[in-house]
Amino acid sequence: MPFLDFDKMPRYVMVVVSLILLGSFLQERLEEHLMYSLLVEEKKILNQQQISSEVKSRLQAFKDMQKTSQGLQHAKYKLLVGAPPHEKKLLTVGVSSALHPHESRLLDTLHSLFQASSGPELDRVVMLVSLSDSDPERLSQTVANISALFRTHIEARQLLVVRGQLSGPPPPGTLRPEGRPSPCEALFSVQKADHALLMNFAANLSEYFLMLDDRVHCMPKFISSIYWTLSAWKELPWVTLEFSSLSFAGKVFRSSDLPRLASFLLVFPKDTPTHLLLSEFPLLLAQNTPIRFGSSIFYHVSNRSGLESACFPADKEKVFGEPDNPTASVRTDMVVLSTNIPQYAYTLNQESFATLSPVRGNHLTVILEEPQKVIRIEVLTGSDKESKYQLQRGRVELGFGPLEDLGGCARYTLLGPVVEGRLDQMVSYEEDSLEALGCIRLLVLETQESWLLIRQIKVWTTEYDEEEEG
Repeated sequence: MPFLDFDKMPRYVMVVVSLILLGSFLQERLEEHLMYSLLVEEKKILNQQQISSEVKSRLQAFKDMQKTSQGLQHAKYKLLVGAPPHEKKLLTVGVSSALHPHESRLLDTLHSLFQASSGPELDRVVMLVSLSDSDPERLSQTVANISALFRTHIEARQLLVVRGQLSGPPPPGTLRPEGRPSPCEALFSVQKADHALLMNFAANLSEYFLMLDDRVHCMPKFISSIYWTLSAWKELPWVTLEFSSLSFAGKVFRSSDLPRLASFLLVFPKDTPTHLLLSEFPLLLAQNTPIRFGSSIFYHVSNRSGLESACFPADKEKVFGEPDNPTASVRTDMVVLSTNIPQYAYTLNQESFATLSPVRGNHLTVILEEPQKVIRIEVLTGSDKESKYQLQRGRVELGFGPLEDLGGCARYTLLGPVVEGRLDQMVSYEEDSLEALGCIRLLVLETQESWLLIRQIKVWTTEYDEEEEG
């Protein structure tokens, strides 16, 4: 039986899957307008192509798995190091590690995670490592090394190491009936099972789940960065928040979504790459574009093995040049004092716009002279050093359909909330979208009895510059 090329039409497959899932779990969180948009998109795609018998079988398998998920419901786990925390945490930091001979990258990753975190930060999280290795001697040595190096964190129930195994028959759709798997197919199959087992175990440990791999280092205070971001996004619709440009590491999910994500990883053929499924899963819950922050807080410090390099896309960090704010006018309904004009907020120099006591509903809107394909936006409020006069609660919106009188745009969509006085976020567009950005609106969500300083609004319209190697 020929297999469908998922790389060529992943969005089609995922949207169709989402239709089947509507009845079982979309009702939990989706608002009516999100459900409507999903149905419209599905109808458009179904009019373009017929559903192949192979896709139908995979969709039915996934539907059945949502009901039973036998392999995960009866998964077997062995606790290798530590014990689960007494109370539910804010965040589980999950690391799936297939041990590598002559390498210590897992230990380096754990060192980085703990060294970057303060005591109060660690009180909010649990580090969960899932080990998979067929070599019992190497596995035993790794467990001994972790136990010796991180004893304090283990005793504080901040570090947990497990080994999991699926039970029962293979999950539907994960095995090909003919031939032997290629090296990449075997790697994808093992990796998806490892991640599914990790997520399945983590589902009840915390409110949120951060996925990392075993060759990642992190920026200092990464837990606080994630905490404040999650606080700002708490009441907003999202499925995946991406804190790096890496294909696996740095993605945050709600723990309530982990059982369905784990099932999702297991239902597709083993030749379907894991990173593809992770990038398309948000579409099932109507997050149609990635939510990716502009400054990465996770980065890789070692190269992949030869096989991994051949099977997975290269994770090259992307860097930006200076912002290139396109020509625009700036309007606001906030108080304008003397010669301190709103345009200063958009000027790429030391000038800024200050106003007094903004009220809920006030805005400052950048109206582009010509619509642009913007790729990144950064908004800075408050003083640079002391963080005074920040916007306490606000959001940044993207405007489309510029109005003729330069009064703004006809409609706006959310880019993201302001977090600790700032926003730095990538701008993504739905696939095949031809619409360019016409406005950028900073909206005040809560009246504040203080000064507000909008220090700078930065815009990038050019492509990434790849970081030079070496």
